[in-house]
Amino acid sequence: MEDEDLKAIEEILREDRYGVVSEQNDDHGWQTVSYQKKNRRKQVKQTPENFSGGIGVGVSGDVFLSIEQHSEDRRRRLETQRAAIAAAVGDNSAVAGDGEDGSDVDGDFPGGVVENGDVKKSKPKKPKKPKVSVAEAAAKIDASDLYAFLLDIDASYESQQDIQLMRLADYFGRAFSKVNASQFPWMKIIKESSIAKMVDIPLGHIAEAVYKTSVDWLNQRSLDALGAFVLWSLDSILDDLALHQGPVKSKKMVQQAPPKSQVAIFVVLSMVLRRKPDVLISLLPIIKENSRYQGQDKLPVIVWAINQACQGDLVLGLFMWVHYLLPMLSSKSSCNPQSRDLILQLVERILSPPKAHTILVNGAVRKGERLVPPSALELLVRATFPAPSARVKATERFEAIYPTLKDVALAVAPGSKAMRLVTQQIMPFSVKAAGEGIPDLSREASDLFIWCLAQNPDCYKQWDDIYLDNIEASINILKKLSDEWKVHSVKHANHDSLKVTLKSFKEKNEKAMGSENDTARLASLKDAQKYCKIILGRVVRGHVCMKNIVFVTVAFAIGAAFISKAMPSWDLDKLFVKPNLP
Repeated sequence: MEDEDLKAIEEILREDRYGVVSEQNDDHGWQTVSYQKKNRRKQVKQTPENFSGGIGVGVSGDVFLSIEQHSEDRRRRLETQRAAIAAAVGDNSAVAGDGEDGSDVDGDFPGGVVENGDVKKSKPKKPKKPKVSVAEAAAKIDASDLYAFLLDIDASYESQQDIQLMRLADYFGRAFSKVNASQFPWMKIIKESSIAKMVDIPLGHIAEAVYKTSVDWLNQRSLDALGAFVLWSLDSILDDLALHQGPVKSKKMVQQAPPKSQVAIFVVLSMVLRRKPDVLISLLPIIKENSRYQGQDKLPVIVWAINQACQGDLVLGLFMWVHYLLPMLSSKSSCNPQSRDLILQLVERILSPPKAHTILVNGAVRKGERLVPPSALELLVRATFPAPSARVKATERFEAIYPTLKDVALAVAPGSKAMRLVTQQIMPFSVKAAGEGIPDLSREASDLFIWCLAQNPDCYKQWDDIYLDNIEASINILKKLSDEWKVHSVKHANHDSLKVTLKSFKEKNEKAMGSENDTARLASLKDAQKYCKIILGRVVRGHVCMKNIVFVTVAFAIGAAFISKAMPSWDLDKLFVKPNLP
């Protein structure tokens, strides 16, 4: 539109300036151009009657009449074109102004929006609901009302414990229904809070009377019903987690509300795990095998659940940590520094109470399963004593927790079947670790190997069978026995088995040295032979000394018995000489 107007104006101006008139015809776009001044001159010459008869007489007023009319028409067309252009420019400016400065085109109608000439009233904004915190909602829960509610659902759903538990969740869901996500950002709390702080979230806001009423009622539910409820609660929490971690389509994503208040689910789940922590053990196979509960993003939720169970049972908490979380620490692909820190925080909290060591050692076996089995001990040994180049910040934390966990792993009744089984499982990995050439690892592995020898004489036979195949490890073990003989000689009550084994080693060393061509291995065999002779000499001397001590003890006992029998026949007056006093 604007281009056509501008072309028209240019044509008119060109006519004014040059007197050129363009006439369009239908000859395929060709134009006939004529010059008006030239035509006027021709017309004047050809029509002399238009002039007056004498020279010097003025030109008649009708001569330029056509020109004036043409100019007048041209002027009107020009004004019309200019008015049209001005109107078009004004409309475009108005539209552009509305888009650029963001002004409302309906500014003259403050109460609504103009559509097709009609004014529509805008909807009034809804008043904002007052924010309610978790503490405020928890303070309104009445213990007597809760007790009456529990009696009612017991009567209504007498044999349906799963429905009873869901009704309890509904009760707390209504109590916390006004608590929105901003007042309980559970994902942020669990991810950013320490283990010590997250343990009371959100249960710390519940009154003691309400808590006691709830857990007393929960204590009467079956383990199966509680297990199903715990899985349902975990699924609900993880579903909410997945909802928040889903792909974001817009900056202001509309989040769907969970089926029940998340505060209520956390509260009831925490009560169940604290009052009945055994339910978590029964669910361990499902949690370990089902991918729904695996992944670093879900780890804080599982750690929170184990932390709740620890409040009621330290032994159970350590069992869950060792059997579920410890294997994650040995996997570099499935454990980042944040996850490692969270897992170590949990075990540090389990071991922190003053009586934790005694409680855990006394409960080293739980329902036939060891809290720290030999396979877990191997993971702990390698994490605590890595190569110098492989040390990380977490190594010092492993060094702090290792002594207690080692004591729990080695807490076995002497001479029992369990002891024989444990020693037979520890020996293979300890002899392997002792020969890997890592100084700290070698010392600790040698110490574990010697412990196995002291607890189970059958281990000497196993050592004899693998001796030459593990010569470097055997040298480290023999050296430790030699250097710390005073300590280990007391622990090894059965020196006969050790003496027989050392004699066997000497024979194998002599035979191997006679046919060995490898210089390095030959040197190792000589070192082993040296330590065998040293220890064997001490064992023999100790055996002779023991015989002498026994002989002296027996002789002294016989002499004492003879003297005691002869004492009554002796005259004491003859034994003592009375002095002659003046």
